[in-house]
Amino acid sequence: MKSVTETSTLSIPTVRSRARAIRSTSLDLDPRSRWRLLTSAGRRRESNASKERTTMTTRTTTLSSQTADHLQRTIDALVDTGIIGLTVRVDDEQGTWVGSAGAVELGGDIKPPVDGHIRIGSNTKTFTATLVLQLVAEDRIALDDPVADHLTQFGLDTRITVRMLLQHTSGLFNFTGEVYDDGSIALGIPMPYGPNGTEWLNNRFKTYRPQELVELALAKPPRFEPGSGWSYSNTNYVLARLLIEQVTGRTVTEEMQRLILTPLGMSHTVVPDDAEIAEPHPHAYYRYDEDGEPRTVDITRQNPSWISAGGDMISTTEDLHTFIAALTGGKLLPDELREEMFTPRATGIPNMDYGLGVFVLTTDDGATVISHNGASVGHAALMYATPDGSKTLTAALNCVDDANLTVAAAFQGVQQRLLNETFGSGPA
Repeated sequence: MKSVTETSTLSIPTVRSRARAIRSTSLDLDPRSRWRLLTSAGRRRESNASKERTTMTTRTTTLSSQTADHLQRTIDALVDTGIIGLTVRVDDEQGTWVGSAGAVELGGDIKPPVDGHIRIGSNTKTFTATLVLQLVAEDRIALDDPVADHLTQFGLDTRITVRMLLQHTSGLFNFTGEVYDDGSIALGIPMPYGPNGTEWLNNRFKTYRPQELVELALAKPPRFEPGSGWSYSNTNYVLARLLIEQVTGRTVTEEMQRLILTPLGMSHTVVPDDAEIAEPHPHAYYRYDEDGEPRTVDITRQNPSWISAGGDMISTTEDLHTFIAALTGGKLLPDELREEMFTPRATGIPNMDYGLGVFVLTTDDGATVISHNGASVGHAALMYATPDGSKTLTAALNCVDDANLTVAAAFQGVQQRLLNETFGSGPA
């Protein structure tokens, strides 16, 4: 692969206009993360060859053929909006439906595997929050403990509590950068979106320590006083990871295995420590300019330590279903802590509030859905469930990403359509 040497062409006015557009969208993946905004995982169609190839596979247990056909037509249409490949899984009292459309790689004609591994981005936050709450259940920590009592090395504001980390109310600077309400910008770590996109690309195999990310954030002014507002910040969840490791004396990977993955039999979910992703998997891509010419590279292999517990995990649609169904169904947390997790706090985003590591959505029909979607540069995963876990929707997609967030509109369209079709009054 040719090395990337050119800087991103994303202008500051473009960043501001995109940030304003994203803030106004009710189904953005990670609202108010803004620079990163995991809308990255949808995309504008890269080539006519890819557009012409829509291959599908389905697996149905007891859903009616009418419902299955409708779901398949839906995802076929969504691939046509600009996604390379899409796999969707719906589970409810009727049974299970799994279907895919599009291609596993750009320009190819092999369909995405229905059991493919995918980088799940900010869905990682729900896993991390669940771990913290499980430690609360074990009396290892309390939600209203000052984080500084446990992580003494950072000099944190003593008013910041564990609850504030999980709820995004700490006010801490987001180490991936901030776009403020007035349009002003504060850069953070080099990342795929914004003016440092090519720097991230050239260094995508670099390993960052979680402590580095926290220290970068703490070197910047906070957005607001602890507890006085809401703003999505990856820094909160890197601190939550370090908190888990501090109070248990074990790695977050070991605790994830002990409390979630092993009990639920989730053998295809990992917290990666390198750039690899297990087969089978769809391919992820990144588009950039070099010497005035557009280039597209395969970035399926990448080291996600730059985002850490903000979005580094790998999973499958089946494992995500297993997790969100168990979480909402009461298998992972005591009732009182599950209620805490799902109690929404206003975010300022219409029909989208935030609990502890989950978004609490209100559909067009007025139904409540528990969710936390996420993306990781060319990959994305969706995860939705009714509050009792009786119905779930999980999805995985692959796309061509770029520094300009070109994919945002297509991806938000996928979210809205799947949410309405599955949890609205439609056939699904």
